[in-house]
Amino acid sequence: MKTILENRPALATEVNKVAEVAGYLWQKGWAERNGGNITINITEYVDDEIRNMPPVSEVKQIGTVLPNLKGCYFYCKGTNKRMRDLARRPMENGSVIRILDDCASYVIIADQPVQPTSELPAHLSMHNYLIGKGSTYKASLHTHPIELIAMTHHKPFLEKDVLTNLLWSMIPETKAFCPRGLGIVPYGLPGSVELAEATIRELDDYDVVMWEKHGVCAVGEDIMDAFDQVDVLSKSAQIYINGKNMGFEPEGMSREQMHEMTVVFKLPK
Repeated sequence: MKTILENRPALATEVNKVAEVAGYLWQKGWAERNGGNITINITEYVDDEIRNMPPVSEVKQIGTVLPNLKGCYFYCKGTNKRMRDLARRPMENGSVIRILDDCASYVIIADQPVQPTSELPAHLSMHNYLIGKGSTYKASLHTHPIELIAMTHHKPFLEKDVLTNLLWSMIPETKAFCPRGLGIVPYGLPGSVELAEATIRELDDYDVVMWEKHGVCAVGEDIMDAFDQVDVLSKSAQIYINGKNMGFEPEGMSREQMHEMTVVFKLPK
């Protein structure tokens, strides 16, 4: 069977990045069973042949109207598909979708009619927001980092910027490579439009958003960029928890030391 990736090296590169990240998520224990989702905007790689491809599915509703997505194309991890399988066979465990002109529905065009993630409304809403603000970000990632989720079971950590400042203080690289910090969204029903809307509000100030007792969503230039931000935050969480397990409260960098980094490295916060 011919794949949409054939003779399209730029598109294949982006999908292969998704496969690579999917493997990392599984190896880290962040993607149990079918947990986690990835969606990337591939519109810039679409040619006339792709635009004329007939759908391989019926028209499907998004559940909301997203006016900035008219004519856009996305690669999406499939619902009930495992990251460990996507890492080996991305076009059997994900699909390419076309957003229709009503901006409220889509069709699958390649390679197979693999139904996208159940959290597609949240992912597409984030992409609609990013396009609307003129962002160059093309990727959204949802995954279940163990230590970060554990920290959301402690109410004091859910106050605005408490976790951001704690995690920044554990190791300088975290502030350098996740410079906008970690937003917090109170628990919401997975896959709901309400959860999507709450996440979008946090994206005004953050590139990584924590869903209480659930997982994180991250956006970035590409899927590797989104993954890297979650990775550095998770490392800080591990450092903090390891210190606690050794019987002491980790001291962390001082506010003065973190401010020095902001100035020297010209960070946004």
